[in-house]
Amino acid sequence: MVRYKALAVATKYWRPGENYLEEIIKGAEGKVSDGDFVVISEKAISTATNNIVDENNVKPGFSAKLIAKYWMRIVWGYLLGPLCHFRERLLQYLREYPVEMGSRHKQVALQYAGLSQALMFGSEGGIDGSNLAYAYVSLPLGNADEIAEKIRRQIQQRLGKKVFVMIADTDKTYSFGNFHFTPRPKPIKGIHSFGGFISYMIGRVFKLKRRPTPIAVAGCKTSVEEDLNVANIANRVRGFGAGKTVWDMVEKFQVELTGVSWEMLETVKHKPIVIVRESRR
Repeated sequence: MVRYKALAVATKYWRPGENYLEEIIKGAEGKVSDGDFVVISEKAISTATNNIVDENNVKPGFSAKLIAKYWMRIVWGYLLGPLCHFRERLLQYLREYPVEMGSRHKQVALQYAGLSQALMFGSEGGIDGSNLAYAYVSLPLGNADEIAEKIRRQIQQRLGKKVFVMIADTDKTYSFGNFHFTPRPKPIKGIHSFGGFISYMIGRVFKLKRRPTPIAVAGCKTSVEEDLNVANIANRVRGFGAGKTVWDMVEKFQVELTGVSWEMLETVKHKPIVIVRESRR
């Protein structure tokens, strides 16, 4: 069994418009070696590249309102949530799901990810509002492979290190033996994406092994199992910044649902870069 060691690199918070390539180079300099995995948070890149949506500007349709008011509060809060082994605290949040802002969020999910994703309880199609200010949510990267390769080339050219670059999302991939699947769209090759909330439920109800989802890997050809293990290690040492969910973030700062500011987020230690290295004994 291959063993790894990992180092989470703290940087300033990457606001929209941030030069994330420079931040990665600065963070990796003096720490990275040939053969390392450099794992970058997809959400951090999406935020820096303005791949975000302000849900305050979204007008929800009838379907989005139905999902927020009934599907989230009743079906997830009382039926699907317990089946998926949600903790009581999360079930309570779902039973009190905010109808107005929740409808706007579900409209974004319907528009960008489709119905099967909008019926998820959160992170619909890779859309996520945690660690973002106000009513912003990040969208999944449409060109993750291209970005990963660009990062890899920059590290090689400027730091002289040949590394493997991974972009990963905290949304989970579930494993049943050698079969890996995720509700999240566009994972790496070898991970099957299908079913939206249905595949999520299968993974949760049957308590299948779950790990964060690699979205892109550049610089090497590795097995899916190794990629999943590296993504999982990186996620463990990275932590959750201002909070694992929007509700955690709001509770941390003691503000209303859309009251978290960019300045508040900048007071928290963020670790969008993790260097993972094979530990040779």
